[in-house]
Amino acid sequence: MHTDTFPSNPPPMATVDCPLPSPADLDDNGFPALPSSPAACSSGFAEDFYRSGTDWSSLRAPPPLGPPRRAPGVKERGGGSAVQSSLFQAWGIEKPRRDGRGAGDSSLVQRSLFQAWGIERPQREGLGAGDSSPSSSLSGSLLARKRRRGSTEEERVAAKKPLACPFYKKIPGTPFTVDAFRYGQVEGCSAYFLSHFHHDHYGGLTKKWCHGPIYCSALTARLVKMCLSVNSDYICPLELDTEYVIEGVTVTLLEANHCPGAALIHFRLSDGKTCLHTGDFRASKTMQSHPLLQRGRVNLVYLDTTYCNPKYKFPPQEDVIDFVVRTTRRYLKKQPKTLIVVGAYSIGKENVYLAISQALEAHIYTDASRRRILYSFGWPDLSKRLCSCNQSSSLHVLPLGSINHENLKKYLETLNGRFLAVLAFRPTGWTFSEATGKHLDLIKPSSNANVTIYGVPYSEHSSFTELRDFVMFLKPQKIIPTVNVGNATSRDKMQAHFREWLKSP
Repeated sequence: MHTDTFPSNPPPMATVDCPLPSPADLDDNGFPALPSSPAACSSGFAEDFYRSGTDWSSLRAPPPLGPPRRAPGVKERGGGSAVQSSLFQAWGIEKPRRDGRGAGDSSLVQRSLFQAWGIERPQREGLGAGDSSPSSSLSGSLLARKRRRGSTEEERVAAKKPLACPFYKKIPGTPFTVDAFRYGQVEGCSAYFLSHFHHDHYGGLTKKWCHGPIYCSALTARLVKMCLSVNSDYICPLELDTEYVIEGVTVTLLEANHCPGAALIHFRLSDGKTCLHTGDFRASKTMQSHPLLQRGRVNLVYLDTTYCNPKYKFPPQEDVIDFVVRTTRRYLKKQPKTLIVVGAYSIGKENVYLAISQALEAHIYTDASRRRILYSFGWPDLSKRLCSCNQSSSLHVLPLGSINHENLKKYLETLNGRFLAVLAFRPTGWTFSEATGKHLDLIKPSSNANVTIYGVPYSEHSSFTELRDFVMFLKPQKIIPTVNVGNATSRDKMQAHFREWLKSP
């Protein structure tokens, strides 16, 4: 990490002087008094593509005939766009036909649940068996729904009320938001920051994005373009440990120790006030030695509070990796024809399977989509270990959600007797047990026939004690939690911890 020099490199952005408004109806913790649950966003292209298990090329489309939608002053660029295939298309199988419809009939019919289940609809009070006329108000709503079904996609999108961006996604005193893409165009926002490339942070960002520039690390920028096909003119990569002046605010990205490309975002306003947004991070002593954080007090911290609970006291990542490697060696000694499987997200957990690969001198098999993502990191030691043949490697990386006995038994059957047993690891903080704590050798695996699964507490989020140490080092004036904020009880507990940490000498 280069932390000794901080050259200024201001992007050519228009100046916006007006700060974002802050809501007045907040509770004691700085949250809306009556929080609403935002609607679940649709899954992103990367997630759907990864789940499809197809080659990347099957989702590429030729360049559009017309010019792309561009912001004023943005130069036009060529290149193919990505299309969202249905899973039937992605898997190359025929979509099942609905009853009574030919292969070419793709129109949709809205059926009631009574029709779908094949049961008689109960009569409403005041209506005879043969009287199916609904009330005038119901009739009006049905007609409105029919009109909506007959409208164009553009009209339906326009009629949809956009989600309101919550205040804790906005950086006060600036026209900036962080990880707020699911809210579309945010009023008063002229620069959108992305902390890292996980779906719960980039959700809402698609190839149609045209609401403003996206600032993120260089590695995250490559993933945004490659996986989501966002127009390059909107993507503004920033190097770590380098100061940039954006809209009069000095912005610096710091290593977040989360997943590849993840960054802490440090803002220094023109009046000298500072704000740190952690995105998702695993705090460490190394962060405390960063000159930017040692230079002066941080006024406001947006804190990743995924594990802000005293019961979570994770062992160091290095200890977990050492346990995984030792366990792997032990099982291979008993049964050399054991398949080693590591569960992972689309990005993240790379250090776990890389350590196994180095220890065993084994190649790493992944599917085509994950390989493309891993190659984009530009890590030579990882890239040279990747392979495309599932028969030639004894180390496979699979989606974390697929690591269970039933799936692994089926997966073993597809390998045509090449392996006789499976040893799998689920590396996530959610597997942490207070009974085991940091004594990893006490972890008991789950075994069923020839499949053994270890849940190991390898976390890429901060433990409770790591959060405490980080906050006590920073001594911010105010902390805003960003995870587990859905109810007042949870927020109150976290704020009680914060007060305790901040009053300590």
